[in-house]
Amino acid sequence: MELFDKLSQGEALIESAILVQINFGSNNRSQSSSSSNQDEHEFKELVRSAGASTSTLITGSRASPDSRYFVGTGKADEIKAAVIQHDADVVIFDHSLSPAQERNLERLFECRVLDRTALILDIFAQRAQSHEGKLQVELAQLKHMSTRLVRGWTHLERQKGGIGMRGPGETQLETDRRLLSIRIKQINKRLEKVSKQREQGRQLRQKTEIPTVSLVGYTNAGKSTLFNKITGSGVYAADQLFATLDPTLRRVNLPDQQSIVLADTVGFIRDLPHDLVAAFRATLQETIEADLILHVIDSSDENRDFFREQVNNVIQELGAEDVQQVEVMNKIDLTEQQPHVEEGHNGLPARVWLSSLTGEGLEALGETIASIFAKNTFKGKLRLHPALARLRAQLYEDEAVISEEISDKGEYLLDVVIQQRRLDTMLGKEELTLEQLQL
Repeated sequence: MELFDKLSQGEALIESAILVQINFGSNNRSQSSSSSNQDEHEFKELVRSAGASTSTLITGSRASPDSRYFVGTGKADEIKAAVIQHDADVVIFDHSLSPAQERNLERLFECRVLDRTALILDIFAQRAQSHEGKLQVELAQLKHMSTRLVRGWTHLERQKGGIGMRGPGETQLETDRRLLSIRIKQINKRLEKVSKQREQGRQLRQKTEIPTVSLVGYTNAGKSTLFNKITGSGVYAADQLFATLDPTLRRVNLPDQQSIVLADTVGFIRDLPHDLVAAFRATLQETIEADLILHVIDSSDENRDFFREQVNNVIQELGAEDVQQVEVMNKIDLTEQQPHVEEGHNGLPARVWLSSLTGEGLEALGETIASIFAKNTFKGKLRLHPALARLRAQLYEDEAVISEEISDKGEYLLDVVIQQRRLDTMLGKEELTLEQLQL
């Protein structure tokens, strides 16, 4: 009766889950307890974010995965006993399972079995809001599902054999694979179109020399809260992994009145499934093309060094390791730290301590960003010969000219504010140097 009441009132039912986490390799004994605790904490947070409750966590060690059950038969029996004891709805592995292993485990446990990829995909499916985000999640789900079709059609497999019963299961599987393939091609075409639109937007920003600042960080580090505080936006932010998936861009004015585009991207995580990295490459392109990366770190988390390393690994995988980076040590309201700026060995700002919740240190962050771009901006006068009318027109097209005068010799005297790299590109096309034109 209680179950019926919940269903009639539209309440979401919380599934009970048995979690399984196995350490592999010969160096398991040397694995630090802190690293193990980090993995365990993240795994439980993923399950909580998916909307399930943890009944128990079963751990173990093996030299290598078992081909049939992933775990040994003894451990499999232990998990089955836990499923019965806790009346669990699902068993979730913090690992990637093969389709055969997943199918064998479901038959043994008589309940659903999910691996780490399926778990993260489920969270992504819940969080995606934009058309692009939904397409990206669906693409990753279909690729993951395409290897697991046999499980979905076991009822047809039983029909194989006998007069008039030969082939339906195989035919249905082939049909389903073909439909999946067609849908994947359709989604890829749509995502290519979205990617081209994003690329046009990036090119327009580069043309008008509006720098892009990308917020990255381990999921739940406070990126969206910081984004909202800086921009005054209403991006969804919550104490859960992958609270937001869809990239959001807003134009912001710095203390020196220079404009930037601030981009909030999807949070990173340990062992992010390859299909998800590939599917969200168009979204993460904002990170690759950024002029500056703000790496948001939860300074109150004792595992922040581990999380920093994981994020930098993803940044390197994306090919954005050469983009200038400033660490934003967030959540100082939970620590005894005061807002301040640390400089690196090169004299440039390397770390800003702040609280996106209270707003402490936000002004210092704005000044830090402004100072970085000021060093990369040319402000001064240029003298152009009338023969350089094309260069003059390009400067005007980029809205880089503040004022203009004509000298007695008929030369153009331009007061210019422009990104240095953009000016260098223009001068390179004309085979000129700045020294030749600067007053």
